[in-house]
Amino acid sequence: MNFKPMTDKAIAAEIGERIEQMRLERNLTQQQLADSVGLSRVSYGSLVSGQGKFINIIAVLRALDQLALVENFVPESSFSPMEQLKMKGKRRQRASGANKVSDAEEQDESVDW
Repeated sequence: MNFKPMTDKAIAAEIGERIEQMRLERNLTQQQLADSVGLSRVSYGSLVSGQGKFINIIAVLRALDQLALVENFVPESSFSPMEQLKMKGKRRQRASGANKVSDAEEQDESVDW
């Protein structure tokens, strides 16, 4: 499925539908699944309609034994080995920003006309 043209609400609803399908495949009622993760049935219904909190989605995926899907959702990434050597093993804390102006461009802009 191509998520790119979809709105955020449509993507959330699609994720909810997929969770609902997993529940049905395991032959669980909404109440049974909601009880297993500490939600009300109404809260579970909101989750599958695309209105759920992320922490509740994680809890439901755990109850459905599908927590591995989170790894696919936001896979772990790391810097290239060369970038790690440049940083000397330090973990990056901040981004430099995409609109950083080079020194040469900065000097050109500072000329008074």
